[in-house]
Amino acid sequence: MTFGERLTLVRKRKNLSQAETGKKIGINGDAYGRYERGEVRPTIEMAVKIAQALEVSLDYLAGNSDIELDKNTLDRVQEVTKLTDKDKDHIYITLDALIRDFKNKKAYSH
Repeated sequence: MTFGERLTLVRKRKNLSQAETGKKIGINGDAYGRYERGEVRPTIEMAVKIAQALEVSLDYLAGNSDIELDKNTLDRVQEVTKLTDKDKDHIYITLDALIRDFKNKKAYSH
């Protein structure tokens, strides 16, 4: 999927028009539409603004990741990275247990 296709997909999931998205990043909707159609490539600064406005990672928009991380998830990951290694280990153990339990529950519910 191209950068423009990812922009379109995320924008539509957020129920935003091109004009609304353009306004969030300080340009008009027509200029933003050129990014979606792949007619123009944004500068890195503009790409960062777009990612922030759409509340997704720049890695996702650039195609470096297929995981569309939302702002809440990114904020949580950033908070975890600030913790000590010992505290991170406690969070990971808890998270791993919750994920395992969720998968088991899902597997047995079918």
